[in-house]
Amino acid sequence: MAMSSEPSSSLSFTSSSHLSNGSSSYNLSAPTSPEPGVNLDIISLGKLSSNMEQLLIDTGLDYSDAEVIVEGNTVGVHRCILAARSRFFHELFTKTKGSPQKEGKPQYNMTDLVPYGKVGYEAFTIFLSYLYTGKLKPSPAEVSTCVDSSCAHDACRPAINFIVELMYTSAHFQITELVSLFQRRLLIFVEKAFAEDVIPILMVAFHCQLNHLIDHCVQRIARSDLDSISLEKLPNEVKMDIKSLRLKSHLDEASAMDVDPVREKNIRRIHKALDSDDVELVKLLLNESGVTLDDANALHYAAAYCDPKVVAEVLDLGLANANLRDARGYTVLHVAAMRKEPSIIVRLLNKGASALELTSDGQSAVRICRRLTRPKDYNAKTIQGQETNKDRICIDILEREMRRNPMAGATSISSPATSEDLHMKLLYLENRVAFARLLFPTEARLAMESAHADSTFEFAGLSASKGSSGNLREVDLNETPTTQNKRLHSRMEALQKTVEVGRRYFPHCSEVLDKFMEDDLPDLFFLEKGSLDEQRIKRSRFVELKRDVQKAFNKDKAEISRSGLSSSSSS
Repeated sequence: MAMSSEPSSSLSFTSSSHLSNGSSSYNLSAPTSPEPGVNLDIISLGKLSSNMEQLLIDTGLDYSDAEVIVEGNTVGVHRCILAARSRFFHELFTKTKGSPQKEGKPQYNMTDLVPYGKVGYEAFTIFLSYLYTGKLKPSPAEVSTCVDSSCAHDACRPAINFIVELMYTSAHFQITELVSLFQRRLLIFVEKAFAEDVIPILMVAFHCQLNHLIDHCVQRIARSDLDSISLEKLPNEVKMDIKSLRLKSHLDEASAMDVDPVREKNIRRIHKALDSDDVELVKLLLNESGVTLDDANALHYAAAYCDPKVVAEVLDLGLANANLRDARGYTVLHVAAMRKEPSIIVRLLNKGASALELTSDGQSAVRICRRLTRPKDYNAKTIQGQETNKDRICIDILEREMRRNPMAGATSISSPATSEDLHMKLLYLENRVAFARLLFPTEARLAMESAHADSTFEFAGLSASKGSSGNLREVDLNETPTTQNKRLHSRMEALQKTVEVGRRYFPHCSEVLDKFMEDDLPDLFFLEKGSLDEQRIKRSRFVELKRDVQKAFNKDKAEISRSGLSSSSSS
């Protein structure tokens, strides 16, 4: 999405054709005599603009005297320039000196400068470039487009969000010409965007008091099919205006005649109980009111607004249809895709939600997710052991589910014949899951949550034993053999389910773990090969390795703890 398509004569020191592309003309010398028809003022201003840009893009010219922290990035700024260009910064620098740092430069956090709304790093750097050069750069495609190849990017959510960020910046820092420009762009979005994508525009208009833009957003939403639940999340005065317009235009007249006020009240009570994370209260309300979870679209509501654990609890009630459509034709999975929360998506798929279902306008859950995701987030590189970007995980899960062969990649682990087999298989599964949590923390957490592995106790194995006899059994005098066996089987089933979920949704991670376990630890199949004596020797060696690893881990942990204590005491 290129900002150069907007009229820019009023936004540049130079002519509108001289949009900066990040290149420098610092070493270009102005002609000693202007060519016929060339205005000397334009040449001079163009030269000034290019020189000023060097202060931002040339790392060797670090003459900044303050810093702004944006999304963890430190941006050097020159207070004299900002104060000259913006009344907001003039008043800010007059009143406060910022937070002094070791090098003496005051720091300002963007979340403090703009307390409402989100301003990203790219939006701020484009805004800053305009303050320095008088020229507005094109919007970077990596943050102003989506990863849906069929999208024209003229009204997708990333395109809207980026202009919204620029509007928050321009309005709060009081650059009126940019406010006017971005308001025109947002007005175009209002007519093209999906109804739910108009809400961010309405919110920035509300916070920045852009009444003309507010009126257009209210009218657009009023004539849309956006549900009343979504309206309840809007500021009260805006919500009332939308409802008033709908009544005047008779859009709600037919439905209002059929609405049962008691039933609607019960539905609202169920939603409030979900907001409070109180599923027990939801069950009581269902019994008292006669309203079902499907009547209240409770799963839709929970998927949109509630904690993932609440969604899991509602699903576990077994009283809701995971493929139910709401009044707009959206399934619960469509709503979850809008939220881009992988744990909710995985739980819905496990309960039978179909990734193949389309909305009334032909969108699948994965396309919804793609239209909400920026290339910057989708293509972000993840180092092994670090958290994976949620946007990428959601898209990968949904795409894999759409083309999944239910039997592909399935591996079964036979039921253990003896208690020794049970302990060995538990050790293997515990180690596999532990390595998964180390190498792929996000994916492992999702798999464990889906399998409810956290609700079972970890098998301690030899780490619970004080002796060195190699006895594989945990000793707990307060636990009967039957209870212990039941507990261990429950843990093994949860771990097996974790591995299965991992193979289904994260096959690439599972392949890495397969190779890792084959290379570094003997797996179940290796332990079960050979004669009984050979198997016994292999298992004994496995136990020794496990004990050595545990000792090394405990030793390292103790040394780290001691070094931490000594460093803190010395300081």
